[in-house]
Amino acid sequence: MNNQKKFGVWMDNHHATVAGEGEETGTPLTILGHVEGELISPNSNEKNSNNHEKTIQGKFFKEIAAHLVNATHIHITGTGQAQEQFIHYLADTPQFKNTKTEESTSNKMSDEKLLEYLAGRM
Repeated sequence: MNNQKKFGVWMDNHHATVAGEGEETGTPLTILGHVEGELISPNSNEKNSNNHEKTIQGKFFKEIAAHLVNATHIHITGTGQAQEQFIHYLADTPQFKNTKTEESTSNKMSDEKLLEYLAGRM
C-alpha cells in the first residue's frame, strides 16, 4: 500500500494539532496546522445551549477534517471524549468512510513531542 496518506491529531474539546506526511508519500510527519474551537458561552436555555454546542463542535470537527485530505489512516489522541466524538464524526462523513482510525489518550505535548509520539504509532 504505497499510496497511504497518514495523519495524526492531538485534540481536546477546544484545540487540535494536525500532523501529516508531506506531499510525497513516506515523507516525515510535519505539523499541518492548529485548529482552535470556539468557547461556548453559558445559556440559561438548555435546549438552545445543547444545539449551539453541537453546531460549534461540528464546525470544529469540519475545520480539523479539512487538513485530512485523502486520508487512509488517522491516529487521534488527546484528553477527554473529543477523540471518540471526532471518530464518530469521521465515520459519518462519506469522505472518510474507508479511513482506518485509531485512538489513544495522551496529555498535551509540544509539536515536536507529538510528532515523535505519532511516528511511533503509525
